[in-house]
Formats: sequence, C-alpha cells, structure tokens
Amino acid sequence: MKLLTIDTSTSTCSVALTLDRRVAGEYLLQLDRTLTNRLLSCIDTLFRDAGMEVGDVDGFAVALGPGSFTGVRVGVATVKGLAMAAGKPVVGFSSLAMLAGNIPWSSFPVCPLFDARKNEVYAGIYRCSSLPEQLAADCVLPPAEFLKTVPGPAVFVGEGAEKYRNLITTAMGADALFAPWHVNQPRASAGALLAAELFAKGKIIPLAELNPTYIRPSEAELAKLQARP
Repeated sequence: MKLLTIDTSTSTCSVALTLDRRVAGEYLLQLDRTLTNRLLSCIDTLFRDAGMEVGDVDGFAVALGPGSFTGVRVGVATVKGLAMAAGKPVVGFSSLAMLAGNIPWSSFPVCPLFDARKNEVYAGIYRCSSLPEQLAADCVLPPAEFLKTVPGPAVFVGEGAEKYRNLITTAMGADALFAPWHVNQPRASAGALLAAELFAKGKIIPLAELNPTYIRPSEAELAKLQARP
C-alpha cells in the first residue's frame, strides 16, 4: 500500500511516503511560521524526488493531535484537500502515539511529552512493542501532576521531556529514563506504521469527520466561555 503520512503537531514538520513495508522518502524539517507554504513544498519535493504524483498513493494519514492548535489544523486541512482531490481514503492517529513509536520494544512504559505551554504538557503512557498500545488516555496537565500517574520506571521522549528533564529527574530519580535526542522529534514514518494498521482494520475516517484532537479548548473557545453571562 502506498501511503502519504503527515505530521504537523509540533514545530517539526514531518512527511513520509511509504510503499508497503518500505520508506520511499521522508522529509523532516523544523518549521517557522510559514507552515502552510512549507508543508506543501515538502510534499511536492517528496513526490518529485520519489518520481510519483499525489494520485499514485492508495491513501493518506495524518496526526490528529494533541499538539499545536495551528499546526494540527493545517495538517488535517491539507490531508483533507489532498484526499478530496485524489479521491483516496484517510486515517488519523494520536500524535503522542506516533512519538511513542520512536521507542519500539521498550522494557518500560514510554511517556511521550509535548510542550503545551502554560506550564503544561500533552502527555501519554504507552506500552511499545511492535506498535504503541495506550495504557492511559492522552492528557494535558502540569508535568508534576502527570508524573504522579506514571507507574514506576518509564522512558520519557519528546520536546516536553527535554524542557522538563530536571523536574522529571527530581520527581522520579533513577526511575526516569530519557530517550536519546535524535528520537525526540515526531516522525511521520512512525505514524505510517499506525496508519497501515488502521487501514488493515478498515478504520477509515470520512472526510467530514476528520477533525483535530485538541484535548483542551482553544484560546478562542476559552474567550467565548468567559464572555458568557
């Protein structure tokens, strides 16, 4: 199966083109604010270098969040547009599950962490064998509160793990294990593994129902709530 997988959950943009069990190409880039233009440029470059066109793929996959509100929204909207134009199916998956997939066959639970700002992290707890298996629902919490839910030794990965490394180490001591720096960025190729499993199980998402998973309300939603009498 030929898949194009996109992740824009963080400041890292990742796009992967996979052919069955092989990565035909992957683009990983630390992005600035011109996300939309750079993402489309990444996709175009990837297809051109692989000698393929968008219509050649069998399906599309996208990280639904949690993560950057703008980033996730742009990724989902881009996949919707591509899928509509190509007439191909779409699946979506957790951005945190994708990041946890960077640590396969871990002997300990894997805790992927994104910086959610406001002194909070987007966090999850996964058992990682061939594919990540969710042990607790993805959440957004102050890091100290999240650590209270972690059962014993665990591997921490992601930009949130880097930012709050001292806090995690102080709270958990030797039970805090940290992934090497080169796997702290989400990779669309890891998401492609999740996507292939979803396609195999027929868990295709109708485009009208393909929406970001934000976990917490946006600033606009909070403003509306606060404005209500």
